[in-house]
Amino acid sequence: MFFGNIVNKTSRHKTFISYYHKDDQFYKNEFENRFGHIFINKSVSNGEIDTDLSTNYIKRLIQKEYITDTSVLVVLIGPNTRCRKHVDWEISAALNKKVGGYSGLIGILLPEFPLTSEGKYYYEDIPPRLADNIESGYANIYTWDWVCASESRIKKAVDDAFQNRISKLERINNSLKQFQRNRCE
Repeated sequence: MFFGNIVNKTSRHKTFISYYHKDDQFYKNEFENRFGHIFINKSVSNGEIDTDLSTNYIKRLIQKEYITDTSVLVVLIGPNTRCRKHVDWEISAALNKKVGGYSGLIGILLPEFPLTSEGKYYYEDIPPRLADNIESGYANIYTWDWVCASESRIKKAVDDAFQNRISKLERINNSLKQFQRNRCE
């Protein structure tokens, strides 16, 4: 008896990793090495984009060539990530229907991120656009040690973000004006 095209395979989401290249490259590489086989990596690799190009051209290139068909954006958050214009632009593009539809969004607090003694964080210490979407209930945030402790946890986090694109669409907050420049350093 034929039951149609049933597939027993876990879907691999197209995932873009946003991070501060100068400070957090190690964790981006570690994330890709440990979990790259469970998602389709849409991220920019080192040296892939000429940094001498104009800022607006780089912004459009990342949107068109990398984020357009991304289904989940993962933001790796170190102590200075909140200040970075490229991170803000990448989050904004992922939450913009005009840039290929909406992407799910998760944040991962890196080990160097300044948590309180109770293991909590302050919204002002994370990228503002991400903070707005955590507050609205659209995005989720995890610590590196917790979410990266097992493949099943990172899969669940990415799957949940993917589902939020539909189930929590009305909670997207992309109202902030995009950064014009880096805000610290």
